[in-house]
Amino acid sequence: MKILVTGANGQLGQDVVRLLGADHEVHGYGRDQLDITNENQCMEVITAIRPDVVIHSAAYTAVDLAETEVEKAFAVNADGTKNLVLAAEVVGAKFCYISTDYVFDGTSVSPYKEDDLTNPQSVYGKSKRAGEQHVESLSSKYFIVRTSWVYGIYGANFVKTMLNLAKTRDSLKVVSDQFGSPTYTVDLTLFLGHLVQTEKYGIYHASNSGVCSWYDFACAIFEESGSKVTVDPCSTEEFPRPAPRPRNSAMAHGAILANGFEDLQPWRMGLKEFLKELEINS
Repeated sequence: MKILVTGANGQLGQDVVRLLGADHEVHGYGRDQLDITNENQCMEVITAIRPDVVIHSAAYTAVDLAETEVEKAFAVNADGTKNLVLAAEVVGAKFCYISTDYVFDGTSVSPYKEDDLTNPQSVYGKSKRAGEQHVESLSSKYFIVRTSWVYGIYGANFVKTMLNLAKTRDSLKVVSDQFGSPTYTVDLTLFLGHLVQTEKYGIYHASNSGVCSWYDFACAIFEESGSKVTVDPCSTEEFPRPAPRPRNSAMAHGAILANGFEDLQPWRMGLKEFLKELEINS
């Protein structure tokens, strides 16, 4: 397949380009090569390449900064997505939009299903949901893939932050009242590779399987890496942030299972594999 990847220099995008490039003709575009907020540029690039699939992983992801940079967040996450979808439709390409658990308000007591009502509370979440709506209304062949708590070898993330703190700290406080599912970029990329080859369109929830709190996740990171750090649980109120976080962003993987895909491996297995990858690359 011929695949065009946006956000190719990002944490997920780099793995998508690297791993899917082994089997497909992949064209990766970072912000410098493709300004997705420029409608004409999106049309020019996509009509020149004529991809079979667009995997749209470019996004404005500064969750707290988005609370004050509202226009910028919407320009990238909503308008940019619209520009890409319109261009993809012209060449008949499938469109795979990477979305987020932040489209939910986090008040559910059970994992969110794909067809549950969205109710984003942050500017970031609202801008990503606006992007989803453009995809749903304008694309005739779309996959919306919501994911959460993403980490990988490229870029900054929670796992790397914890490992760095372990070098200088004996103890840490980590929030224990927010729950979700960590997602290893390699596992997510392999799922995307299977998904985009099909015509099983619609909304998917894709994270490593299982649920934990940030506190549980931190404890597992230190256990698996052999770091001797004491982790103390604390509440969200002890760590106030400009943007509200979903208290429960766990997502059920109904669409993955209903459509005959293999579920992503348990989050702790993903973490172990990531730590091995980190060791090899350090």
